[in-house]
Amino acid sequence: MKKVLALVLALTLAFSLVACSTNSATTSPSASASASPSASASAPAAGGKIGIAMPTKSLERWNRDGDFLKKQFEAKGYTVDLTYSDNDASKQVNDIENMIADKVGLLVIVAIDSEGLTTVLKEATDAKIPVIAYDRLIMNTDAVAYYVSFDNYTVGKLQGQFVVDQLKLDVNDKSKTYNIEFTAGDPADNNAKFFYNGAHDVLQPFLDAGILKIPSGQTTFEQCATQKWTTATALNRFQNILASFYSSGTQLDIALCSNDSTALGVTQAISSDYAGKNKVIITGQDGDEANLANIVDGKQSMTVYKAVANEAVATVSLALSMMKGEKPDGTLITASGWKFDCTYDTKAYNNGNGIVPSYLLVPTVVTVDNLQKELIDTGYYKMDGKYPKAIS
Repeated sequence: MKKVLALVLALTLAFSLVACSTNSATTSPSASASASPSASASAPAAGGKIGIAMPTKSLERWNRDGDFLKKQFEAKGYTVDLTYSDNDASKQVNDIENMIADKVGLLVIVAIDSEGLTTVLKEATDAKIPVIAYDRLIMNTDAVAYYVSFDNYTVGKLQGQFVVDQLKLDVNDKSKTYNIEFTAGDPADNNAKFFYNGAHDVLQPFLDAGILKIPSGQTTFEQCATQKWTTATALNRFQNILASFYSSGTQLDIALCSNDSTALGVTQAISSDYAGKNKVIITGQDGDEANLANIVDGKQSMTVYKAVANEAVATVSLALSMMKGEKPDGTLITASGWKFDCTYDTKAYNNGNGIVPSYLLVPTVVTVDNLQKELIDTGYYKMDGKYPKAIS
């Protein structure tokens, strides 16, 4: 009997030691030390599945983003479910529902309709699946743990400042006036107003002084918006503007476009329908290949480049930290050793349900003069003949 009792005690002690060892191994020291905002749900172990919901393949940049994210996560040992929803908000909801049913461990979402995911993300919360809003803030939900993007207001400011610098505008010098037309983005994209407002705020003093004029009278975001950022929509709108306000010899000096897909349509309209002989300043954003070709050829003046490979790196670092049970904050930036500028913001981005902690990367102005340095030398693009081609 004593031998049996001794054996039972020994087995009990051994089991206790194993249990203690297991608990110690699964507790992250950095998680207990962190004081940053918590993710909205518990996180999966390494080797799980990541759900990535992209909006469309019809815009070049989302193909690059999806590819970068997929490769980064797979390199860390994760399986990736990557979907493109054809700019159809209902299809994106279905895609996300399927990912939830498939028990992904984390969702990375670029929203088609920033206000249309509340219900499906409640399902994600109930399933304890954390959500990262990628590039576009998702509104009216507490499911979003973090937001990763570029400083979108700064994107617009850079476009506006480019115009100021190119024309050497001085609010006290009214000896020369210029005509400008704005082309904004998709009203369903929360970023679109940040881009528009950033540019408008820089140029507002010159509009107020009468140095800049808008012959079309289309001054509000709603009047300038482009549904789904489509090139064809921007083309048609700008053709109408040129026919209605510039056909009698009025000179157009600036076409401020919030991104490259709209700039492509505006450039086409100016090439085919503008009677003037002057070179129009045309802005853009994203560094799409067709637009970079237009910059090389002198048709587009600049683009604000956002290094989406870096955005993917930041997102994967954030996701991996969350998956370890950590609560990432600004220390993630230095701890990850990123070789690009990024800020941690806990004030600017309120999604209607509260402030969403945000990692904001810094964009870069690209012109024909610095294209080689900013895009080719950095390895983001290679030259294909005389034109840059993205390296995925």
